[in-house]
Amino acid sequence: MIDQIAPRIDIRAEQIDILDGPKEFYDTLKQKIRKARRRIYLSTLYIGKTEHELVSTLHEALGQAPELRVSLLTDALRGTREDPDPSCASLLASLLASFPERVEIRMYHTPNLTGLRKRLVPKRINEGWGLQHVKLYGIDDQVIISGANLSSDYFTNRQDRYHVFSSKRVSDYFSRIHHAICSISFLLQASPSPTSPSHSLIWPSSNTAPNPLQDPKSYIKAATSLLLPLSSPTASLRSPSPPSIDPTSSQGTKTTTLYPLLCHPSTLNTELPTLTTLLSSPNLTSYTFTAGYFNPHPLITRSLLSLSSPPCSAHGTILTASPWANGFFNSKGVSGMLPAAYTHLSLRFLQATRRARANIRLREWQRGTTGEEGGWTYHAKGVWAHFPEGKGVGPSATVIGSSNYTSRSYGLDLEVGALVVTDDEGLMRKWRREEDGLRAWTREVQEKELEGEERRAGWRVRVAMWIVKMVGGAL
Repeated sequence: MIDQIAPRIDIRAEQIDILDGPKEFYDTLKQKIRKARRRIYLSTLYIGKTEHELVSTLHEALGQAPELRVSLLTDALRGTREDPDPSCASLLASLLASFPERVEIRMYHTPNLTGLRKRLVPKRINEGWGLQHVKLYGIDDQVIISGANLSSDYFTNRQDRYHVFSSKRVSDYFSRIHHAICSISFLLQASPSPTSPSHSLIWPSSNTAPNPLQDPKSYIKAATSLLLPLSSPTASLRSPSPPSIDPTSSQGTKTTTLYPLLCHPSTLNTELPTLTTLLSSPNLTSYTFTAGYFNPHPLITRSLLSLSSPPCSAHGTILTASPWANGFFNSKGVSGMLPAAYTHLSLRFLQATRRARANIRLREWQRGTTGEEGGWTYHAKGVWAHFPEGKGVGPSATVIGSSNYTSRSYGLDLEVGALVVTDDEGLMRKWRREEDGLRAWTREVQEKELEGEERRAGWRVRVAMWIVKMVGGAL
């Protein structure tokens, strides 16, 4: 069924490695960058404005490999938020100035925030109208698919998920996605004069879509025409049936399949139908669904409740951030209300679970307190699906990527992910270890606790949630 929704790439299970945490992610990323010889493509929401070590590592790699080309993609709103003070854009401009012929830096701008709305919405919350949210970190014939951005907290104390695919076909495919998005994004230019701003954004005439700030409707149409063929089942890198094994893998029986998933709002979405198809499987016995910001799309909520209610009654576990592990905990202004808002959404989900008599438990992840010494935040997202074929060894499938599976993800943000399915017991054990490792920092919460005085969302939070929705934003 999923073969009819998304492209398919068949690989070997041993071509997939799973990293445990932020330090390992950062160390692995730097190590692979230093060894790069042909290409580096990094898609992320933003690169932290003080990530001089990461930029120095890219500089070092470019100096060592004369054939190396580097392509960086970030979000324009987040990447220029601090301008004219030091920002992601100003940091990357320094790398561009050193290697103007071999470095390209692109910044995607949502077509949903233009004109008067763009001028009125404060920079701190303008990302609520859409972002470049893809996280792909490709180096030569490897690619890391994650939900992590490239800044110090994601390298130290913000928990996410990280899958490393050592496959030329997989890396080639996601490179095509990366460069397609680059071709519909602004181009960063470094200033030639020390007396002028360090950078500027231009819209090249060679771009395959019109400027989204000038003609958003035509931009969306052109972007959809560009990306739709890449997300079609007929556009995958596999050979005609029967599917071939990745040529970079060893010989043997195919056991593992990757389905790339893509969302370009609001005209293209292969992730949502893939997820609902997976969660409607009558053979699924249990699952874990995680999102740091838990507010699933209504169709996903319906699928979870249906799957875990009689007569199916598959055992479901939800992992989400506690308020004290939410990245917005103690933030200033309106964003400081977000932890309470997500608590309110969790309460509503538990109430729906009770009404549906669904076999679902909600667990909150906490490791210290955000902002205090030893405190971590939780940013992981994904699904682990257990089927009888797994024989209790571990999950037979997982979904990983940038999406938080919300209405915002599918209506406003640009997202890329993957469904990976296997019958290889070694990979199942890796997924079980990953699933158990995240669950180890959680505890179950119930309606009564979330309705209590300490946790209950106040009227200001609920009014703010309503206002954001009414003006076209989303959580």
